Amino acid sequence: MKRARTGQGRAQLRAESARRRQSKVGIGDEAEPLAPGASVAALLGSLPKLLAGADLNAAIEAWARAWQRDRLVLFGFGAHLIKVGLAPIVVDLMERGAIGGLMMNGAGCVHDLELAMLGRTSEDVGPALDAGRFGVARETAERLNAAIARGRAEGLGMGAAIGRDIAEAGDPHAGRSVLATAHRLGLPVTVHVAIGTDIHHMHASADGAALGETSYRDFETLCGLVARLEDGVVLHVGSAVILPEVFLKALAVARNLGHRVARLTTVNLDFVRQYRPERNIVERPTRLAGRGISLIGHHEILVPLLAAGVVERHAAAPSPTGRARRKGPAVRATARRRRGER
Repeated sequence: MKRARTGQGRAQLRAESARRRQSKVGIGDEAEPLAPGASVAALLGSLPKLLAGADLNAAIEAWARAWQRDRLVLFGFGAHLIKVGLAPIVVDLMERGAIGGLMMNGAGCVHDLELAMLGRTSEDVGPALDAGRFGVARETAERLNAAIARGRAEGLGMGAAIGRDIAEAGDPHAGRSVLATAHRLGLPVTVHVAIGTDIHHMHASADGAALGETSYRDFETLCGLVARLEDGVVLHVGSAVILPEVFLKALAVARNLGHRVARLTTVNLDFVRQYRPERNIVERPTRLAGRGISLIGHHEILVPLLAAGVVERHAAAPSPTGRARRKGPAVRATARRRRGER
């Protein structure tokens, strides 16, 4: 049998009108040039209503709506968020009332403490490891291990124990500490460790029983927080393994005990798409209802942009009662502190 030549086949093509065809992109979805001096809201509104531009605005809207309606916003992060200078952004969100609980890994405690205590952190691992000096900072290990041991004796979780220590020690930069701010505001912050992953575990002052018991108490606290996430938001910034696994187990506990946690928004921020955050934060928790969102990019750009959008969107939204919002006690205290008042 002879095959028809390509030209002859094209002559039989059945064309149809582009006007009747379904299209996924229209001119209403395109970006808009931004005028000098525009607001954050104008910047976000100028983004394409497509792909990541639409996802960023959806994440901001979900967060602002949960904040406005007093639904739980759970903010989880790996240590890199602290290392790239974003603790002041998180502290500001906590003080405004935009975050209701936090979860973090153990390395975040190291960097949060060192910045509060010394004003600097993050050693150069390669050369330090070559010389046998990596992870042997005396003050860091002594402070963390002592705080954790005291916390165990007093029935505290790891986050509460370290936050209290930073808040009460008089460290010169405690005001920018996420853990100390959580202690001051009475916000739950849970720390989830794997034994041997953090530098203070190397030291003789480390107590394995204290590490395990205080972190396990924090897991129990996290289960209680996750049980309140219906219509809430989970933000997860840069933990590749530990927090996605811990969050998934806490969600399993909450649902098994009969708590309705189905309709929620989860937002994962990371440099690349990784298996556990994509599965355990974005996809699996939102199978029943809600929405999972991935935002890929550098933390030091995405987190401030997301935070600025949420603060502005929340300020512009009408209050649920129709009355003007009153500043919460944390915001009023922050304003007084900045004015030098008691």
